[in-house]
Amino acid sequence: MFTHALNEHSELLRFSTSGSVDDGKSTLIGRLLYDTKLIFEDTLEALKRSADLTGEGTINLANLTDGLRAEREQGITIDVAYRYFATPRRKFIVADTPGHIQYTRNMVTGASTANLAIILVDARLGVVEQTRRHAYIASMLRIPHLVVCVNKMDLVGFSEATFNAIREEFMDFAARLEIRDIAFIPISALLGDNVVERSANMPWYSGPPLLRHLEEVYIGTDWDLTSPRFPVQYVVRPRDDRWHDFRGLAGQIMGGVFKVGDPVKVLPSGKVSRIAGIHTYDGPRDEAFAPMSVQILLADDLDVSRGDMLAHPDNLPYVASDLEARVCWMHEEPLRPNRKYAIRHTTRFTRCIVREIRSRFDFTTLQAQRPAPELGLNDVGRISLRTMSPICFDPYERNRYTGSFILIDEATNATVAAGMILEPPKSMPATDEAEYII
Repeated sequence: MFTHALNEHSELLRFSTSGSVDDGKSTLIGRLLYDTKLIFEDTLEALKRSADLTGEGTINLANLTDGLRAEREQGITIDVAYRYFATPRRKFIVADTPGHIQYTRNMVTGASTANLAIILVDARLGVVEQTRRHAYIASMLRIPHLVVCVNKMDLVGFSEATFNAIREEFMDFAARLEIRDIAFIPISALLGDNVVERSANMPWYSGPPLLRHLEEVYIGTDWDLTSPRFPVQYVVRPRDDRWHDFRGLAGQIMGGVFKVGDPVKVLPSGKVSRIAGIHTYDGPRDEAFAPMSVQILLADDLDVSRGDMLAHPDNLPYVASDLEARVCWMHEEPLRPNRKYAIRHTTRFTRCIVREIRSRFDFTTLQAQRPAPELGLNDVGRISLRTMSPICFDPYERNRYTGSFILIDEATNATVAAGMILEPPKSMPATDEAEYII
């Protein structure tokens, strides 16, 4: 039995669910909330009334996350649904992402900040194209932990042989990906087997049920704690005589550890100072680390503004205007070379031009297709772009937060792409500068 007392200092785990249509993603999340007794009474009553009206006879757990009318009518997830819950051991934010191929962009959005991704596989169908697509996206997004839940085990007689065959097929495919931690759990989301409690129907499975795995998976090393990175979000200057000389740089630490007395370099200006103080919501402290939100005070009055980055002088990010990146295109209008967009990278906002589409990724063959004249909706490809002002970045594989960005259509303010920065080339090809005036 769970107590519902929330510990504000307990660890937060962000995870996403994905899978093909009707693999049971929303039902699984509903089962987690229902079995942990984390559903409000009025919500439960509404679901019971809905069950009576539709003649289903039982509560449709998928309706806990399928909030849109269109989702309930079609029985599929369209938008990303976020749910928040907690157990005595950990707090959770879950992104229930769509499984249909046309909503791949939503899957990327929901999984982009996840510590862990759950991919559901229908035990009757095994590994299908959408399973491979979602596994590749999880690998591309460098999600550290992956859980493959083989669902609907009740429909295959809780067969150990079926589960083992799916696990082996997935591992053969995953050998070509970069996923460091994969767990497999046989479940029945509809009946609750191995979701919150161990299943008596599958005594051959010796691992933990899903909830216990979510509570115990170690995420302490998911953040890069070796390379200090602090994008400045806001310069705090209180209009109060008591704080007349206070000038704090507010933001979230995106990597590493900052200590009072440490030297820091302000990028892209290159000016150097020392940390004179670190303030948090709970008061001053001697050190802070990712992903804390803090105010940093410098010993010198340097010109620092939103979009700048503080880093240790001996461990600096790249500072450049020419980038190589992998993007997921998220807009109906295709991406073509020489299009201009706004780019949002950490707290920096500037303009850019897409110089070239180098390739388009084929999810079936896991090969890059060249040439690629354009990228359509939900396509993933490699591009080169140039920004109007330099940005401070790390390759995405080193730091998911300083290595990612979004592209925005300035005319409509629509987010058209999510991008992951690759290692910069050792030398950029010669270009006609006049061709890329932004």
